[in-house]
Amino acid sequence: MSSLFRRKPMAPPAPNAHGHVLARTLSWPHLVALGVGAIVGTGILTLIGVGVDRAGPSVILSFVIAGAICACAALAYAEMATMIPTSGSAYTYSYVVLGEVIARVIGWSLILEYSLVVSTVAVGWSGYAAPLLTPLGFPVALTQGPELGGLVNVPAIFIIAVVAGLLSLGTKESATLNAVLVVIKLIALAVFVAVALPHFDGANLQPFMPFGFAKSVSPDGVERGVMAAAAIIFFAFYGFDAISTAAEETKNPGRDLAIGIVGSMVACVVIYMLVAVAAVGALSFTRFADSPEPLALILRGIGRPGFATFLAVSAVIALPTVLLGFLFGQSRIFFVMARDGLLPQALAKVSARGTPVRITVMTAVLVAIIAGVMPIDAIAALANAGTLAAFIAVCVAMLVMRRRAPDAPRTFRTPAAWPVGIIGVLGCLYLFSSLPSRTQLYFVLWNAAGLVLYFAWGRRRASAMLG
Repeated sequence: MSSLFRRKPMAPPAPNAHGHVLARTLSWPHLVALGVGAIVGTGILTLIGVGVDRAGPSVILSFVIAGAICACAALAYAEMATMIPTSGSAYTYSYVVLGEVIARVIGWSLILEYSLVVSTVAVGWSGYAAPLLTPLGFPVALTQGPELGGLVNVPAIFIIAVVAGLLSLGTKESATLNAVLVVIKLIALAVFVAVALPHFDGANLQPFMPFGFAKSVSPDGVERGVMAAAAIIFFAFYGFDAISTAAEETKNPGRDLAIGIVGSMVACVVIYMLVAVAAVGALSFTRFADSPEPLALILRGIGRPGFATFLAVSAVIALPTVLLGFLFGQSRIFFVMARDGLLPQALAKVSARGTPVRITVMTAVLVAIIAGVMPIDAIAALANAGTLAAFIAVCVAMLVMRRRAPDAPRTFRTPAAWPVGIIGVLGCLYLFSSLPSRTQLYFVLWNAAGLVLYFAWGRRRASAMLG
């Protein structure tokens, strides 16, 4: 029984540990760009349409709540990432602090999170690419999954393949291109705010909270309210956790990880609030609710079709930065789990350039299948369930280490650690309770399947790896 809570050593793997070593090529500008690229994307470019459908104008409040909870988690991540500068993110922190079986649950939840995030972003990218492709004769049935009346979402599959190929070439090369694309994306959002904000009309904010605060079921069967929206658009804020997966590829992790995590989170909260206020104030929420391209639709609605086309083209060019950030993160989590024996160890092989090509390709195939057939709101909700579990684990791990090793070196110390950690845990639990009931059930079933695999196969392999 004690082996279930066996803890992994805190030290990073030796240079030749099992022959699986990642190359250290990243510095803090790469990490900030990776974080901003991963955070600013589908959540604000696409899911704001889902959010206003769930909350109306009070989606602004949903963004505030989700952002505050994510900020608490980000501070916990920054402390843990600098204390334990190895790949694996919440999975590794759980293994070192809370024990093996907890790590298995969190690792399995992270697989769910990253797989579905990449799929969601790919579908969101397709939502902006499709209106540009269909006038050229591209079949509409090949731009949507079966639930939306199509056959398969080919653009979503295509962009996943492109990003996976780029990641396979090399980490530094991918990060450099990512930084360029992030600048394009930020310019597009700045243009949206500059064009939409002068059209702000207070009447568009009335009624401000048409569906109430707590989650409730509307007559059409959809769960709505400020918290129901926050539980979905919570998706818009995470991405900083992908930075922590780059710990073993960072030149100076003790300094650079904290700068990357906290810096990217602060920048994105400011960006999101500006975009959300400009969007809701410029056009009645009923006109862009559940749109696959809400910001472009708003610009067309206020008579600026040229800017709408510019935004759509910019999104098509720049949204792959989110795919890059999360596909990078997922492949690294898979990599560490394979290195630990909780997944087949052969998947942890790296190329001559120090990149885990096998696991990247396997990840891309998995997420491409999901993106090709599932609708965006269902994917995002289930991704959030996995993320919330990981955020809770990191906040708990930070508090446990404050008690277990209060004098341990901490390059970054979370201010007011106990209030921040407790707010992070309770906030994530409340958001989880606000997710659709079906999503909560699927999350439980997913982790039950993960535990079955762990007890049937992974536990013995992990024991052999740890000796």
